[in-house]
Amino acid sequence: MTDTSTLRILEPARGVFAYYDGRVPGARLHSPTENWLDDGAYSLGIASYAIVEGSEAIVFDSHISLDHARAVRQHLEGLGVTRFKLVLSHWHDDHVAGNAVFSDGPIIAHRLTRDALAANRAKLESGNPPIRPLVMPTDGFDDEMELTAGRRIVRALHFDIHSADGVVLHVPDAGLLLAGDVVEDTVTYISEADRTPTHVSELGRLATLSFSSILPAHGDPERIEAGGYDSGLIAANRSYLMRLLAGEGRDGAPLSSFVAEDLAAGRIGYFEPYEAVHQANLKALAAVEL
Repeated sequence: MTDTSTLRILEPARGVFAYYDGRVPGARLHSPTENWLDDGAYSLGIASYAIVEGSEAIVFDSHISLDHARAVRQHLEGLGVTRFKLVLSHWHDDHVAGNAVFSDGPIIAHRLTRDALAANRAKLESGNPPIRPLVMPTDGFDDEMELTAGRRIVRALHFDIHSADGVVLHVPDAGLLLAGDVVEDTVTYISEADRTPTHVSELGRLATLSFSSILPAHGDPERIEAGGYDSGLIAANRSYLMRLLAGEGRDGAPLSSFVAEDLAAGRIGYFEPYEAVHQANLKALAAVEL
């Protein structure tokens, strides 16, 4: 069993729910030893989302454990939801761990997500903690897919940011962009360093979408609850990557000073655990030739 006592249910917009856990000082859910759940998703804070109308819900990512996914489903069923569509933002463990809880409905993913899950299935199912069973997507798409929850129209869109299979949800009636891991607060995590120039370009394309608020998977729960971030979050993440590509940050200065301009402008906030993410990003880029 995974403890869900620190899970918070937020409603940043009408009929849009965020299921946020983590950023709890001193708390760990799985183990005192290093593991992907405690030392990644939970320490940085993570939210999955649901877009609801009537008896239908589009769930964006299945959270960090089966118990978290069950808590999400229990809340939605309490609202009268009987039909679920699960959309995956990408293939990483902290976004697919609860897939099995929604296996009675369609599980929708980019074709690259499906391929990555198949290629990494043994690793995910034997990880620490294991994701078992890993339920595979049932429906795939390439560039774009239109979904509905009641009369609400939601567009799933592919962006090659953070990972090659990145997907965001555009919710026009709410002016929302559910961003998965394509942007983060404080800074983006580089998981595919050799593709960073593409990620920078794609962040520029992302910024051309029409929206008023961004809801990331990893961000400040108070800001998410208040309605999310504006397009400055995209600009801050893009600037951060561009500066790293230009060779900045190798002087050992802390992240807090490296992103001081964006912090002062309110585009992002500062969360100390991202200092380690920043150092990992520097190391990842130093290991590849671009």
